[in-house]
Amino acid sequence: MLIATVGVHVLDTHVIGIESIPDASDGQLVETIRFSPAGTAGGTAVVLSRLGAEVTSFGAVGTDPIADTLLALLAREGVSTAGLVRKAELQTSASVIPVRPNGDRPAWHCIGANGAFTLADLDLAALEGITHLHLGGPEFLGGEAAGQLLAHARSIGATTSLDVLAPGDPDMLAWIADALPHTDFLLPNDEQVLGFTGAATLAEGARALVAAGAGCVAVTQGAKGALVVTADDVLEVPAYEIEVVDTTGCGDAFSAGFLRGLSLGLDHRGAAELGCATAAQVAQGLGTDAGSYTLASVQAFAAR
Repeated sequence: MLIATVGVHVLDTHVIGIESIPDASDGQLVETIRFSPAGTAGGTAVVLSRLGAEVTSFGAVGTDPIADTLLALLAREGVSTAGLVRKAELQTSASVIPVRPNGDRPAWHCIGANGAFTLADLDLAALEGITHLHLGGPEFLGGEAAGQLLAHARSIGATTSLDVLAPGDPDMLAWIADALPHTDFLLPNDEQVLGFTGAATLAEGARALVAAGAGCVAVTQGAKGALVVTADDVLEVPAYEIEVVDTTGCGDAFSAGFLRGLSLGLDHRGAAELGCATAAQVAQGLGTDAGSYTLASVQAFAAR
């Protein structure tokens, strides 16, 4: 699996043990503070690499220490960062995520260089030979440019997938609509599907997205698992029972596991099971790069 992950790259700072924001200038001791590579392209890239794919990331970062840290973390995971351009006038995208004892995770986020990434920053010749292109955050490119990129990927024989970062809203769906006919696999969460379509059920909403052009819609449902919908079929795969530490990056992990499963020849159910099993690894630690797992260990976990 030779995959280009294109789009949003973020450095996450997780803070564990937050019960409240201290008053005035008071301080508070916490359990853990940890950096991790994240984003609908960056986080997915890390997990795909752990699952044995050969991954090159494309996107935009700044020239700041945040970028240095993010690039180092991606490289440590075996992700090629050759496709990441550096924009001196902008900071690297970053988030601070305080995780409460009950697992809630509000966030502060800076869009930074992600908002400045365009197709002009991507050398299409660098995509030659890929078997897959995953676009995370098409809303930053806009539907027309995203559609052009996905169409090019298909023209060179690659499978395409799309993961939207923004919350579900009909206007957002209209903004990225031009990309859907060039998308083999759309990977939203349940709130996005219902928000995009106004449907009463997830299955109905996913069917609407298939009707809008997506070949297959694989929807994450948090603790309920995943729903996979095509023009001909609807199937549901349950999540695995685990002790959840932090759900940050679980959607990206599902995407990586699902896509990797397809690359290995699994059917939609088998790929969704691998996606849920991969997400379970991430949920048991902090961030997308939590813990230590491989394709073999995730397959063993899924088969238990």
